[in-house]
Amino acid sequence: MKHPILIHPDPRLKKICAPVTDLSDKLRLLADDMLETMYAAPGIGLAAPQIGVLERLIVLDCEKEEGVAAKPLVMFNPEIIAASDETNVYEEGCLSIPDQYAEVTRPKRLRWNG
Repeated sequence: MKHPILIHPDPRLKKICAPVTDLSDKLRLLADDMLETMYAAPGIGLAAPQIGVLERLIVLDCEKEEGVAAKPLVMFNPEIIAASDETNVYEEGCLSIPDQYAEVTRPKRLRWNG
């Protein structure tokens, strides 16, 4: 089920999210719903607060090439534990801030828990 995406400056977008303590079937279904919402938007990432759920859950799929199989990733309580010094620059946007894009520099490689 698709969910409406909150738009900035909705105050829920600035709230600190609660950690996920139980990987219930309800949360797994929410992750599936978030992927459906993200793909329909269209986007490559969506965090739970962007649909009004204040829990530490994010979904993403950075595979953008047409005709290439989707590679969805779901993370509960994601935490970056290491980042490379080498960087990449990409133009990025945010589903909660429509039609705004900027070049963003990020580490080329990450290691995470979640």
